[in-house]
Amino acid sequence: MKQVCAILMIGLIVITGCTEDNRANSTEPQQTSPVHDEPAVSKATQAPKTTQAVITENLEVPWSIEKLGDTFYVTERPGTIVTIENGSVVRHSLELEKQLAGASEAGLLGFVLAPDFSETHLAYAYYTYEEESGQYNRMVTLRMEEQAWKEERLLLDRIPSGSVHHGGRLEIGPDRKLYATVGDASESEIAQNPNTLGGKILRMNLDGSIPSDNPFPNSYVYSYGHRNPQGMTWLPDGTMYASEHGNNANDEVNQIKAGSNYGWPVIQGDEKQEGMITPIFTSGDGATWAPSGMDHNNGKLFVATLRGEAILEFDLQTGKSREVVTGLGRVRDVLIEDNILYFISNNSDGRGTPQENDDKLYRITLPE
Repeated sequence: MKQVCAILMIGLIVITGCTEDNRANSTEPQQTSPVHDEPAVSKATQAPKTTQAVITENLEVPWSIEKLGDTFYVTERPGTIVTIENGSVVRHSLELEKQLAGASEAGLLGFVLAPDFSETHLAYAYYTYEEESGQYNRMVTLRMEEQAWKEERLLLDRIPSGSVHHGGRLEIGPDRKLYATVGDASESEIAQNPNTLGGKILRMNLDGSIPSDNPFPNSYVYSYGHRNPQGMTWLPDGTMYASEHGNNANDEVNQIKAGSNYGWPVIQGDEKQEGMITPIFTSGDGATWAPSGMDHNNGKLFVATLRGEAILEFDLQTGKSREVVTGLGRVRDVLIEDNILYFISNNSDGRGTPQENDDKLYRITLPE
């Protein structure tokens, strides 16, 4: 458990013609290159201009935001966790059992603090690794010790991983279960097979065991038929939602129900088929958002978008959507607390155009 894996990702292939939901057969470069022949970006209604405050800058391919009190924790894909508190920014190393993968979209991804983190210094992480037998994703516990994070316990291993579509979002639901989004690893057919972990949303107890009330006996699978889901949130009433990358278009926001089939690759967008769930919001044919992290506030969903270069607000009552943040490039994750929206830009991931001192952690105040 002492191998240091805080490594830089190198050697990624320069691409054109794909977006960060990693359209089929795409790869993700580390060097910025122009993008051609992409589907149009779906234009939601634009909200009045808001003023963003920068909390910190010069982040390196950030992926996930956590916050406890006045302290932020931001994962960076090359294998570090940044702690931000009262103007102080510290980048902590990460000691992992396996070597972080340098594949497209891979590395240190999802991260969530344990409910008792203040006492235990325990957190959960999802990362992509490679070894002689292949490339996989795994879920582990991390513990903060002497200014370094160390992998402590394996929860789930050999989660499918391919050239792209790793999924990777972790969240603890209101039921105190750990949820994980898993992509189809560029093998779309596995999303329809409930006996595999790819193309799924998974649910487990915090100790890594399978909950007795999961929809499929002795299985972590909570829902299936997903392409590359990257965001999850729950309303106060417990209703669960997830964001998902479509294939060149038809990105989705879904209401998630235990045991349900969300259609990929059989249906997408507004298509319907018996026994499969159609999304409550979709970018439609020929348009894309490339949605990632999400949160909620006052009956509305807020979704970070990469290709869309915005934060989108989806009103669950009216069915309408609008842009609440634009002009800052790619947005990877959002977090809402006390009517404050925090978010991280992701222009340094090789597909954006980095601005000065990118990437950054921002905040804005949402209207009452």
